[in-house]
Amino acid sequence: MNILNVNQILDPTVGGGTAERTVQMSYFLAQEGIDCSILCTDLALSDETKLYLKDVKIAALPCLIKRFYIPMPDFFRINTLVKKADLVHIMNHWTILNVWVYLLVRWHKRPYVVCPAGALPLFGRSQTLKKLFNWIIGKNIIRNADACIAVTKDEIPQFKSYGVEEQKVVVIPNGIRCDYPPSEAGAANFRKKFNLTATPFILFLGRLNLIKGPDLLLNAFCKIKNDFPSFHLVIAGPDEGLLGEMQAMAGQEKILERVHFIGPIRGEEKRHAYEAADLLVIPSRQEAMSIVVLEAGIFGTPVLFSDQCGLGELASLNCGHEVSVSVEEIQSGLKLLLGNKELRQTLGRNLRAHILQTYDWKIVVKQYLKLYQKLVRR
Repeated sequence: MNILNVNQILDPTVGGGTAERTVQMSYFLAQEGIDCSILCTDLALSDETKLYLKDVKIAALPCLIKRFYIPMPDFFRINTLVKKADLVHIMNHWTILNVWVYLLVRWHKRPYVVCPAGALPLFGRSQTLKKLFNWIIGKNIIRNADACIAVTKDEIPQFKSYGVEEQKVVVIPNGIRCDYPPSEAGAANFRKKFNLTATPFILFLGRLNLIKGPDLLLNAFCKIKNDFPSFHLVIAGPDEGLLGEMQAMAGQEKILERVHFIGPIRGEEKRHAYEAADLLVIPSRQEAMSIVVLEAGIFGTPVLFSDQCGLGELASLNCGHEVSVSVEEIQSGLKLLLGNKELRQTLGRNLRAHILQTYDWKIVVKQYLKLYQKLVRR
């Protein structure tokens, strides 16, 4: 079986969860003996990613306009990939690459699935353009798919709002690679690099934009700064418009020495950050299902997350602490967890055990294969 995965970018630092999902899903499909290809742009495509995906064919189109991820229109190459595929898997939603692939999929009558991973609601910038995109073609891309993949049940209403019948939606959660070995030395090196040698700290990892909510976390941290004077806050991720505002807030609150803006981290350094952190906080205003929470959970790191992260199940199983999206609720959650080390340890242990049983990519990839085989046999 030949599977073509389509996503505009493969670097998780820039492309977030959909990039990480595309990389890992393609890797594990190849491990299952599937002839897997990826169509993407060359934006931020690293040699490290290429090496990791050595068993996957990567077709990377030059990115001509970074703002909208518009690639070079190499229709001959795209057409060849679509024509060869037994099934096409389209990630994300708001991309011109998805439009080109969709048109060719329809022309060649290939089965295809979509996985927007929470991208369908109109949120953030360029909402007028998004409405126009949906009116012209976006809704048709979703409606005409042979199957729509939701990463949590919470995403089903989003598909229904696009006119998709519920029986067409298949829930397959995000997966996570679970075989990374622990490294006390790596955690110690991370602390040393950022002058956190003996300092307990809260970690935020994600893009610095309104959707991810780091401003909410910093505001809440400012309100508990005197209650937990030994704790620092580490903000890791690329700036998408909030860095200056957050630095100014930390300066006004006179806690610049306790708030560390360390920029994007990836790979091994990211894993060491999870191991070193006393608590991970993901205060997203909107997210389908946070991969960062799963990544941290592999190392037993306790997590505080918002009720917009698609992780209500984890909270119900005592695998994390969930709060609503507000400064006051995040403040309350911080007070509870920072003041109770035993609770943090319990949440971390529970989260790790649940992830190993449920979200290991070796388990999740078989759900994809079952769906693909069903659609290809039609």
